[in-house]
Amino acid sequence: MPEIFRPPVTRIATLAGHRDAVYALTGGSGSHVYSGSADGMVVGWDAAEPARDGELLARVQNSVYALRHLPTLGLLVLGHNFQGIQAIDLAKKELVHATALPPVAIFEIVFSESRQRLYAGLGDGTLAVLRLPDFRLEKLLRLADKSLRTLVLHECRGELVVGSSDHLIRVLDLDSLETKYTLGESTNSVFSVAFSPDGAYLLTAGRDAQIRRWDVAAGYALLDTVPAHMYTINHLAFSPDGRYLASCSLDKSIKLWDAATLTLLRVLDRARAAGHGTSVNRLVWPGTENRLVSCSDDRSLAVWQLEAVSQ
Repeated sequence: MPEIFRPPVTRIATLAGHRDAVYALTGGSGSHVYSGSADGMVVGWDAAEPARDGELLARVQNSVYALRHLPTLGLLVLGHNFQGIQAIDLAKKELVHATALPPVAIFEIVFSESRQRLYAGLGDGTLAVLRLPDFRLEKLLRLADKSLRTLVLHECRGELVVGSSDHLIRVLDLDSLETKYTLGESTNSVFSVAFSPDGAYLLTAGRDAQIRRWDVAAGYALLDTVPAHMYTINHLAFSPDGRYLASCSLDKSIKLWDAATLTLLRVLDRARAAGHGTSVNRLVWPGTENRLVSCSDDRSLAVWQLEAVSQ
């Protein structure tokens, strides 16, 4: 068996400016990322030039848990808790759309390019569907009695995966929104769902601190379960090349895994890597430079550099 390459990882920058916990993080064009916080601020950053100050794009009155960049439209969509969905024109730096939703938290937003639809997971168990480009509310579908915490699309299969606080993962047909599969092996709230870049596997995680991997082509059969963190896993994110999986947790750590084998490669925490001192909430891999960006309850973002892949 070939030796596993464990890439050195260095924290190269801290992005500061938020005044409260940073919950939302999404990638933009190239090396840009966008963050949203309990302070109501939405800020743009460039991970390739982390010494530059962030750019304030919006200030709203409630926490921002969800952000989504729509590159083909030049928009940044934010979930303004208890207010609804708002869209910022990134070129003009102004609000161009606002759609009211039920007055609850908005935990996740995803966009289907093929259907030109935006899907939002709400704190009352409702899935909201908005039609673009006018952001008209098309449907409110009650899926659960508890929060819908995480969403991910499989465009090729025409499926939307929804993880919720009722411990269930639902795989919906993207057109009919009928439930095709219900995955019930999680033992607590599901906070993150992610497809591998090749679409072959679904990975899920949440409050039970386990990472589960499911075989998509086999009707989402459970392949393996990995005890991954001490406490709640808040987010999973694959590197663009599919080589690595990153996870982050309430236990204050980020872990880097070999995506093919789920072998643990690195632990990025306060003691070993000058990591965050509080819960790490979200991750994004911007650009093509093997950089990872994290955000935390400590009000900061961190930029991590992975050494070039060993051949």
